[in-house]
Amino acid sequence: MLGMALAAIDGTIVSTAVPQIVGDLGGLTVFSWLFSGYLLAVTVTLPLYGKLSDTFGRKPVLVAGIILFLVGSVLCAAAWNMAALIAFRIVQGLGGGALQGTVQTIAADLYPLKERPRIQAKLSTVWATSAVAGPVAGGLLAGYADWRWIFLINLPVGAVALWLVVRHLHEPSRPRPATRPRVDWAGALAVFATGSLLLTALVQGGVAWPWLSAPSIGLLGASAVLAALTVVIERRAAEPIIPGWVWRRRTIASVNLALGAMGLLMVAPTVFLPTYAQSVLGLGPIAAGFVLSVMTLSWPVSAALSDRVYNRIGFRRTAMIGMSAALLILLAFPLLPYPGEPWHPALLMLLLGAALGLFQLPLIVGVQSTVGWAERGTTTASVLFCRQVGQSIGAALFGAVANGVLAARLLDAPVDGLPGDLDAVTRALEDPGAFSAAATDHVRRAVDAAVDHVYIGAAGAAALALLALITLAPRRFPIITEPSGAPGAAETARAAGRAETDS
Repeated sequence: MLGMALAAIDGTIVSTAVPQIVGDLGGLTVFSWLFSGYLLAVTVTLPLYGKLSDTFGRKPVLVAGIILFLVGSVLCAAAWNMAALIAFRIVQGLGGGALQGTVQTIAADLYPLKERPRIQAKLSTVWATSAVAGPVAGGLLAGYADWRWIFLINLPVGAVALWLVVRHLHEPSRPRPATRPRVDWAGALAVFATGSLLLTALVQGGVAWPWLSAPSIGLLGASAVLAALTVVIERRAAEPIIPGWVWRRRTIASVNLALGAMGLLMVAPTVFLPTYAQSVLGLGPIAAGFVLSVMTLSWPVSAALSDRVYNRIGFRRTAMIGMSAALLILLAFPLLPYPGEPWHPALLMLLLGAALGLFQLPLIVGVQSTVGWAERGTTTASVLFCRQVGQSIGAALFGAVANGVLAARLLDAPVDGLPGDLDAVTRALEDPGAFSAAATDHVRRAVDAAVDHVYIGAAGAAALALLALITLAPRRFPIITEPSGAPGAAETARAAGRAETDS
């Protein structure tokens, strides 16, 4: 949980200190790469760390990830300009990729199927706590100390996490392979390059350059060529980073697609709801963050109770109930009155968190239970990778939708010269004297319409997740019970007992 906290709190604690960072280092035009660079590094390294953990064990990968993350944190605190800070954030992301995937895999290794919901729910509380504590801690450190402390604060947390892992995590002994394990470095490089180009195109398209410009077309074209080359390399590799069975097995493929669609729909609440709360409801940044954070309160509670549902009706049906509820909640958002009360979207987010907790956890627990120890790291990494890619695609797609709707609604505005970009409009609305009363109301209604269209698109992503489960997922997941003596059976139980006793 401490290792996961390093990755969970990172994004929220940094976001609140951006004004102080930009004021000290400059680089206003490229500061978004503080987040994009980190996200890119985490996403493209997930498959590599998953394969390495299956090959060499979880513990060395997790230890290496924590050390790399802490090294990146120290370097970030010592950054002398924005370019250096962005580069060191990427180093942090290289460690964050090991943290996210490996912790989820270890949870499945150490605890049997009946106990996994409780453990996964505890991991979910880490993200929920970070969503609330991160902005508060970041604001206090940036306002009363120095922004560099938002990175240095990782050191004591990471040091304790590293000591606990080294001292108390006991992996079961595994039989030595007949041949020396080989790492598909060519495949790893190809996956890294493909993911880097694709995510750069998605994150920066429509922001740093227009979608139909040469940089966007060039990056998308190059990523398509590299994707084809990656498929060729992986087919020929003896131990591929992304094995073909990840997509040939119906259960894993359906979960990958369903969670990819969930990543797509998550952009609506996480990216656009704060904008809606500030621009339409007139709330301040802290109150707007609270409207979103209520989702993190119901999510872990729903996840912890989900085993009472899927133990009776199965993983697939439980996930379908959760996503069906999420679909209805997302469709209800455009029906909210204008301008409405803050508790209206807060209530919907509370319900959405409960629905998604009922959707995500059964699928992760279920798919981890369909593979043995030697495939669990790769499987978990593929699921998280698809979710991250879905989120990146959603940010690009829904950003284009929102800006298109906004520009169309502002064509008949009562004043001229209004910005057509959602971020620019939001900043303009923060100035009470920027527009007349009629113009301000018109702009707020335009933002309301833009966010409504995003939520309709998110409902479409929820429908895609349901379609993946209905058409691809088997009615009952083929659960594997590992035999005695194999990693994950008696030795794992004893290791878990030792870890709990030592703690």
